[in-house]
Amino acid sequence: MWKTRVTALFLLLVGAGIGYFIYASEPNLHPGRTVYGQSVAEKFPFKLGLDLSGGVRLIYQADVSSVKAGDVQNTMALLRDVIERRINLFGVTEPVVQVEEKGGVTGPADERLIVEIPGVSDVQKAIAMIGTTPKLEFMTERPKAQIDAYNAAVAKMNADKQAGKPITLNQTIIDGPYQPTELNGRYLDNATLEFSQTTHAPIVSITFNAEGAAIFAKMTQENIGKTIAIFLDRQIGSDPISAPVVQEAITGGKAQITGQFTAAEARTLVDRLNSGALPVDKLQLLSTETISAPLGAQALHAGILAAIWGLIIVAAFLIFWYRLPGLVATLALSIYVVLMLALFKFLGVTLTAAAIAGFVLSMGMAVDANILIFERTKEELRRGHNVHDAVHEGFTRAWTSIRDSNISSIITATILFWFGATLIKGFALTFGIGVLVSMFSAITVTRMFLFSLPVKGHSSFTRALFGSGFLKLH
Repeated sequence: MWKTRVTALFLLLVGAGIGYFIYASEPNLHPGRTVYGQSVAEKFPFKLGLDLSGGVRLIYQADVSSVKAGDVQNTMALLRDVIERRINLFGVTEPVVQVEEKGGVTGPADERLIVEIPGVSDVQKAIAMIGTTPKLEFMTERPKAQIDAYNAAVAKMNADKQAGKPITLNQTIIDGPYQPTELNGRYLDNATLEFSQTTHAPIVSITFNAEGAAIFAKMTQENIGKTIAIFLDRQIGSDPISAPVVQEAITGGKAQITGQFTAAEARTLVDRLNSGALPVDKLQLLSTETISAPLGAQALHAGILAAIWGLIIVAAFLIFWYRLPGLVATLALSIYVVLMLALFKFLGVTLTAAAIAGFVLSMGMAVDANILIFERTKEELRRGHNVHDAVHEGFTRAWTSIRDSNISSIITATILFWFGATLIKGFALTFGIGVLVSMFSAITVTRMFLFSLPVKGHSSFTRALFGSGFLKLH
């Protein structure tokens, strides 16, 4: 018995310690407290979602029409990394960039990118943070007959323009004198700014990755004596920023971009290239949403208030209806709450309004397990068992029901997290974690506390302590 009581006391002290940590790490309560020169709140923060902290949510649709079907998932993951790097360059704290697939049941799926930037209320500033990463393309000369046809079409178009005739763009002009290749900015490894030793003009030196270097080597080998045009954000009729003539095959995977740009423009180009070329053809902004900081604070306050009142009402019901076991269950529920809050801090779970709703709902699941145990215990006491045996039988007989209900809840949470939208995933994650932790608090913590109670025999006092509601045990 003494081992059980020591273990119960240890669990109680651990729960109190975790609770104090949660209390001490809140900036509003302890703004000046530091740990090794860093505030506790900065070291162990609650990660709030956009609906609670305020900010901007941008939803983009990616054009993956030119991406192979098997590479779409990897391409979208690369696109997410590129956008994250671009936002991080501006020092934004905790941006959230997620990939979401819409549709796909009866038709092609739309690949979307959801960007949440907390602390930013200006939509245009948020869009500027993401920017339009330059689309870098390397193109080779078309066959001589097609180039001649292009020159003739351009000459005719200019003549019509001077004569005041209407101008139409035929396919020959649209195609241009260069033909596309598979080499583009997605194979870029890095870019650096250099200056010519003779003219002192800025030069952008680029290095390809292993796959890009092999493509570039083959391209230069097949086009010796011809021009390779380098386009940046190519439009119909636009000129290349550089069009060097290939003297020999280049196997080192390096190239230089020279053009009529200043050092500042070259530096901007280097930064944009290093932040990552878009691995998709087009990124279209579908919608924007701005949530003000006061509105987010109001939603956060409402969520916290709902959780507190939910905990108080549930605790009052447990103590009123189940008396001493209800008080024990309230202690276990308190430990459950502080464990969940600590997990939110250490795992970096993003707390949204939906996530808080999942957390509050999981408290009900924790109480449900205790209610099953207490009802089974009450039945055993009515059969004449002593407290120790009744509690033991109550846990044993209730376990299968608790196990099955929690497994079904975990399966539901997993399905919601896997197939649900972004907001649903926050609910599913906190609900799933809550169900797992509730099994520990209901089975281990409550059991340990009940077995450590110094209550024995069948006295009327004992029966009153373990009674239920308005009923007495007979």
